[in-house]
Amino acid sequence: MIRRLILGRYLLLFFFLSLFLVLFFATFNRVAIAESNSARILLQKAGACTKNLYRSKAKKKYRHNWERCIKRYERVYKTFQDTNEAVQAMYAAGKLWANLYGYSGRNSDIERAVSIYRELVEKYKTHRLADDAQYKLGEIFYKHKKDPKQAYVEFLKVEIKFPKGDARVRASKMMDKLEIVLGKKRLAREKVKEDKVKKKKLISVKNLRHWSTPTYTRVVIDLENPVKYKKHLLKKDPDLRKPRRLFVDLENTRISKDIESSILIKDGLLRRARAAQYNKKTVRVVLDIDNMEGYKIFHLYDPFRIVVDVQGKELKVKPAKKVIAKRPPEKEKIKKGKKERISLAKQLGLGVKRIVIDAGHGGKDPGAIGRNGLKEKDIMLKLANLVAKKVRENLNCHAILTRTSDVFLPLEKRTAVANIKKADLFISLHTNAHKNRKIQGIETYILNIALDEDSMNLAARENATSRKNISDLQMILNDLMLNTKINESSRLAEFVQKGLIKELRKGYKIVRNRGVRQAPFYVLIGAEMPSILVEVGYITNSVENRRLCTDSYLKRAASGIVKGIDLYIKDMELARKGG
Repeated sequence: MIRRLILGRYLLLFFFLSLFLVLFFATFNRVAIAESNSARILLQKAGACTKNLYRSKAKKKYRHNWERCIKRYERVYKTFQDTNEAVQAMYAAGKLWANLYGYSGRNSDIERAVSIYRELVEKYKTHRLADDAQYKLGEIFYKHKKDPKQAYVEFLKVEIKFPKGDARVRASKMMDKLEIVLGKKRLAREKVKEDKVKKKKLISVKNLRHWSTPTYTRVVIDLENPVKYKKHLLKKDPDLRKPRRLFVDLENTRISKDIESSILIKDGLLRRARAAQYNKKTVRVVLDIDNMEGYKIFHLYDPFRIVVDVQGKELKVKPAKKVIAKRPPEKEKIKKGKKERISLAKQLGLGVKRIVIDAGHGGKDPGAIGRNGLKEKDIMLKLANLVAKKVRENLNCHAILTRTSDVFLPLEKRTAVANIKKADLFISLHTNAHKNRKIQGIETYILNIALDEDSMNLAARENATSRKNISDLQMILNDLMLNTKINESSRLAEFVQKGLIKELRKGYKIVRNRGVRQAPFYVLIGAEMPSILVEVGYITNSVENRRLCTDSYLKRAASGIVKGIDLYIKDMELARKGG
């Protein structure tokens, strides 16, 4: 009897609970439908307001008429966030602010349009209007702000961020148009500079530097100031016993008295590099080439220097004759408890065998400095040594450091070291900095055009140059990246970023993941292997500054980086196996 009574109570309770849930979801559904209807009605009213505004020339003359319609749209996207109506309202509001600027001329109006479109692109990346909003940003910088360089960048973002969007074709056409405009402007600027240079004294060619192997050579021409230059390639002339020659003519220049005008190289790729006064206003730098497959010439700023990278053909080495031993050699004794580890890289044959680890800054270049006087160069040297140690122990790969002490190393030499050592990976280590001390987080970069303000500022700081020079570099970046392994670098960056975040979160509660980004870093230009630049924290943030001072944080960071590299190597193995 008691059991039946208890069972009856449970059944009654279950009945009422089921009834409550049915009523709750029915009510919730009605509320959701009601909200959707409300958002749609408000959006329609805002649309009607806009139609009436555009139809009346008189209404368009008064600011309050524009603001009335904008406020209607604001009510939609602020009240009904994460709805289709909210995105449509944001897009329409941005359009109204941009059009109002045409009447008011107020910078604040066009900035409001930019702000709304950027928020839409960031917050609603997968919405069908996201690519249209990004396109509108390009239009604003082209038509209203009269900034064709930034307009080009904004249109380029349409192609990069929304390759399947319907705005991509329009953006591509605008980029073609802007390339012509920017080309003409560049020629005009160069003409003005050329005229100014003609009136000034000749610029000194200060030095010739080189790093060389039989298959790779980097020659750097140091100059007093920026100059115009032209490259030429001459074929081999057997009759005159002259090898193939690559020469660079430097306009409005003179040879410095201190320069070593002729450098003997003789490494099977280049015979020598020499500089001479070709005429009164031109210095000619000549590279005598024995074995060249390709070359690349570009310039860097602050100080201005011209970099010449020459790639040679791999020399075929005859296989050594096999020697058959009369009796097999004795096997080496293996200590108990230890097994011989075979590197995964060696198993792969063409996998990762050598990793160059670059400790950012050094010597006279301290890098970013925290409020407590903590210097980026010191922290990164510690981290680089820890990473190198773990690479040797955990991956069984050869780790090469670009610097092992507090010495200054030019950015172009760091990449040259990686190429000369025939590295399979290049990892450059840094700490970040920001004027806003609240900013913190971990990020990993690859070489490419900068897509945001912070990345552009960071590239300018790490390159020790100005924002203007970074902007100029971005315009010619495609030419510099012809041989850059962007896809492999991107995959490596993703694995290292994940490894870092996962490992650091084991020891610290708050570790902000700022993701994989891209920017034009000098130190990555010309690298012939997958290359990344890792920012392991903000030295200007009080929390991360304290962490960077501790060995425990640096050990975790090193472990995370190496685990990321390990995952990248394993991913390579799967790709080769077709997995």
